[in-house]
Amino acid sequence: MKKLLISLFVLAVVIACKKEAGKPVPNVVDSVAQAKEDSIAKLPSKAEKEASLKKANDEVLQALKNKDYTAFTSLIHPEKGIRFSMYAFVDPKADKHFSKEEFEKYQPTKTLFTWGAHDGSGDPYKATINEYLGKWVFSKDFTASQYSLNKFIGGGNSLNNLKEIYPKDDFTENYIKGSEKNGEMDWKTVRFVFEDFQGKYYLIAVVNDQWTI
Repeated sequence: MKKLLISLFVLAVVIACKKEAGKPVPNVVDSVAQAKEDSIAKLPSKAEKEASLKKANDEVLQALKNKDYTAFTSLIHPEKGIRFSMYAFVDPKADKHFSKEEFEKYQPTKTLFTWGAHDGSGDPYKATINEYLGKWVFSKDFTASQYSLNKFIGGGNSLNNLKEIYPKDDFTENYIKGSEKNGEMDWKTVRFVFEDFQGKYYLIAVVNDQWTI
């Protein structure tokens, strides 16, 4: 829309100049229609969008698997930062949130943060950023998981309000099925919420989910 308005402004200036010079005025309707078509043509297709989100999802997983937290940091939204939810229920007031600058500052340190409370016991979960990413977020090798876009695979008795908290954003899910010996109740999944910023998808939230009591 911004580009379209700029095109219209430029067109108005050209018309005014040509009027002064006694030159013929171009067809305004055709020019506006062409500018609109050019603007729409630059929007990514559904397939391109899905491919971009899958690529972003895989980059996050690979960074976590390699414990390359510098690469992980580069994927955080520059303006909105990132929020971490221990379980499916997202609590914007209680869940741990970092701006990108804060994450860069504290990630290499041994600073302990409270990320939430353990299901069942209610005990607070305190850990450094690296410990949380390595032991909680990437508790299993999610690079070998089942992938989905904007659809939930895993689900238990924990309230899932992701779509209510992030109604306009896209999310990916990486799900690992539970084992037969545990009645498949030891399933785990991690969801990434992305938002477009200047033509690239950045991470704004990491939501883990698993069976809860």
